[in-house]
Amino acid sequence: MNTTLLGRDSDSGTLDIGVLGIGNIGMVHLKSALAMANVDVLAVADAAPENRNRAERAGVSRTYEDYATLLESEELDAAVVALPPFLHADAVEVAAANDVDVFVEKPLARSTAEADRLLEAADAAGIAVGVDHTLRYQPDMKGVKTDYDDGTVGHVPYASITRLNDGPLGRPPARDAPPEWALDPDAAGGGSLLELGIHCFDVLRWLFGDLEVECAAIDGTLDLPVEDAATVLLRAPETETIISLHCGSYQWEELPEVNTQLRLEGIAGTISNEDHLPENFYASAAKSALTNVATRATGDEPDVFGPTFYLRAHYDALADFLESVRAGSSPPVDGEDGRRTLELTEEAYERATRTDDEELESSEVTL
Repeated sequence: MNTTLLGRDSDSGTLDIGVLGIGNIGMVHLKSALAMANVDVLAVADAAPENRNRAERAGVSRTYEDYATLLESEELDAAVVALPPFLHADAVEVAAANDVDVFVEKPLARSTAEADRLLEAADAAGIAVGVDHTLRYQPDMKGVKTDYDDGTVGHVPYASITRLNDGPLGRPPARDAPPEWALDPDAAGGGSLLELGIHCFDVLRWLFGDLEVECAAIDGTLDLPVEDAATVLLRAPETETIISLHCGSYQWEELPEVNTQLRLEGIAGTISNEDHLPENFYASAAKSALTNVATRATGDEPDVFGPTFYLRAHYDALADFLESVRAGSSPPVDGEDGRRTLELTEEAYERATRTDDEELESSEVTL
């Protein structure tokens, strides 16, 4: 399917957008959009009154309880879908019915079947679908890709990526209960493999081309209805690279540490994302903040979200998508990219739940 948007009326003028869902990540997208030139946030939608109040305090004049009502009532160029995964397909279908391009928070959907459903609706309506796979927008990951593309380490037979955080439970002591959907396998679609592993699949495809799942294992270190740890062995046929991927939501995040490690073991050296991180997160943040203050006097554009490293990646991903809407071109990370990461996730789940007998049956034996 092709959800490329070509030939729609677009120019270099202001884009009118809406934000669907003002939870934690929705607020990040809202603040990103509010900081962008030539972008107007006309309205937001969220079922929770406290989230709508937050949006109003941030400067949004119109709020809706229901995202469908917003899409049907406002004249939008694009919408950010930051709703729980079980609402993504329906939101995209409503957006398609109202000729609104969509930037969808990852995962694109809970399954490839659900992704196909929303992409078919988008394709039929001629709207663009972008996906918020932000790992490739982080400066450390961009540094790895630049070094790899330069070819200085030669062929990379082996690579590894690890992504850990504290998941929906947060750091103890827990002050607020997590959203119910985040620990519901039906509503969320899965646990750490879908929430975190999908980011890793995307950045690995960005580096090495398409991937094949060789084997996988999922586990739980906590007593939860979804997995909080997963390990996947992958192969990249195009580059003949073997890759190990581990993700988990069992480790508390503690800045200035970075919770993602990526290493490429080349025949002529090693590339690591740690070589492209600020030497000191706090010093870097302070410097960025002072620079932003200085830009007010000079009239230069501030380094939006510069002090926060991760949030800047979300800003850049959304800005890239909106620029593609303005240009009438295919989003840099489109719906097919989002679908393929879901396909790899499903393959990993299937591999992880195979019995020994099934593994033997699937293996070819030659005499």
